[in-house]
Amino acid sequence: MSDITIPGGRIRSFVERVEQLDAELQELNESKKEVFLEAKAEGFDVKILKEIIKLRKQDQDERDERDSLLDLYMRAMEGSEAEPKAKAA
Repeated sequence: MSDITIPGGRIRSFVERVEQLDAELQELNESKKEVFLEAKAEGFDVKILKEIIKLRKQDQDERDERDSLLDLYMRAMEGSEAEPKAKAA
């Protein structure tokens, strides 16, 4: 064996802190699910709410760039000839 001393107490402290944070994250995720269930029960579209949350995390420049590209791609698709669809047998 080597003469290296491992600070077990310090390692335990880090592990326990991470475990506590994991437990708190799990509780927060459960709370978030409950909020979405409540919104759904009141007739709101949860997918749209999640999209709004995602957009609010972006800064305005990112949103503007995304919207511009989305618009450009949609117009390009609409302007191209549609490929003929194969007939079902």
